[in-house]
Amino acid sequence: MKLGRGTSWFLLAFGVWSWFIWISFVRNLIRDASGLAFDDAGDPTGYFWVHLVLAVVSFSLGTLIGLIGFRSLRVLQRENDRPRGAS
Repeated sequence: MKLGRGTSWFLLAFGVWSWFIWISFVRNLIRDASGLAFDDAGDPTGYFWVHLVLAVVSFSLGTLIGLIGFRSLRVLQRENDRPRGAS
């Protein structure tokens, strides 16, 4: 399947957005001052683990989606660089 230029850029932007959002989320989760992520002894709670797994899965999927967009843009660029009439 061949993706269009707009779709490829969207997928790449989604991947970059995921890196920004989920890294920020994990950083804030680790620094949690509300008492939800860590108990009084400083040990991680269920809230912490559930949200960490959510962040890791979302970060991973965002990375894969971004890579699909990036690779698609590279293919489109190579096709544009190829001389007309060449196979």
